[in-house]
Amino acid sequence: MTIPAERLRQIANRFAELEARMASGQLEGEEFVQASRDYAELEPVAKIATEVSAMREEVAGLNDMLSDPEMRGMAEEELASLKKQLPGAERRLALAMLPRDAADQRPAMLEIRAGTGGDEAALFAGDLFRMYEKYAAEQGWKVEPVSVAAADVGGYKEVVANVTGTGVFAKLKFESGVHRVQRVPVTESGGRIHTSAATVAVLPEPTEVDVSIDDNDLRIDIYRSSGAGGQHVNTTDSAVRITHVPTGIVVAMQDERSQHKNRDKAMKVLRARLYEKRREEAHGAEAEARKAMVGSGDRSERIRTYNFPQGRVTDHRIGLTLHKLPEVLEGTGLAEMIDALIAEDEAKRLSAMDA
Repeated sequence: MTIPAERLRQIANRFAELEARMASGQLEGEEFVQASRDYAELEPVAKIATEVSAMREEVAGLNDMLSDPEMRGMAEEELASLKKQLPGAERRLALAMLPRDAADQRPAMLEIRAGTGGDEAALFAGDLFRMYEKYAAEQGWKVEPVSVAAADVGGYKEVVANVTGTGVFAKLKFESGVHRVQRVPVTESGGRIHTSAATVAVLPEPTEVDVSIDDNDLRIDIYRSSGAGGQHVNTTDSAVRITHVPTGIVVAMQDERSQHKNRDKAMKVLRARLYEKRREEAHGAEAEARKAMVGSGDRSERIRTYNFPQGRVTDHRIGLTLHKLPEVLEGTGLAEMIDALIAEDEAKRLSAMDA
């Protein structure tokens, strides 16, 4: 898309105004913080806008030179080169101008739960968690399990982990939904292919400032841990269940021997779920527009199928099939899938902005 020249002038003027305010030395406190934030957000846009303006001016100058017989040859050569470069610069500018999700640079809470399929679903949930661990390692991120409910056969009934690093939520947010696997389970003696599923949820992690929780809104139950964990865990009232009464959100935690540690972990998960609920409510007015994008983040939406017999992975939202199942599960192929989802989302938002 082509950004109007007037819009480029507005960007340049706004950036010059911010530069002058920052250099004045008269900003203090919250006013300085806000100006710094605005400057940081606008700087990359202004830089590309300046580049596009300069290229457009050069194109106009070269077009004028075409009427000069002596300069025509050189002008045509430079003009051809510029006309190849300009669309790319225009696209980079349009992408830079797209509204950004304020949560994109946040760490994320990754939740994976076994769905339909019994033991095979739990094994698949384990495969997905290892896939994201390997992808995170490739990105230089850190994955810390917060809550783990292991299945007897291996894998997980449920696993919740905190993923920290640069741009975590921006890259993982399209992973929310139902992931389906088609393969012969290890417990299947007849060689029949079964279909199982696991649910993935990726929530941006808020700070305590983002989500303030009134203690009066909480109902906290303390009970004895169950399942594996050793004698101490199973004989001590250390498990914590927190109910946020206004929303009905319930978080239970029993991984730690300490009641206080379980409570802290439960509050961390509760804060993330409340933050996501408020984000969804805030985006309610944009619901129709969001349907046109890659995905709504709806956890009931079937988004991807991992087919072992054919060695393929298909993302149903963008119709992309990669015959790289082993590479996807190793994290390297997942990068290709995630990059394609981001590119499709950007393309659809650009199209909506152009319209």
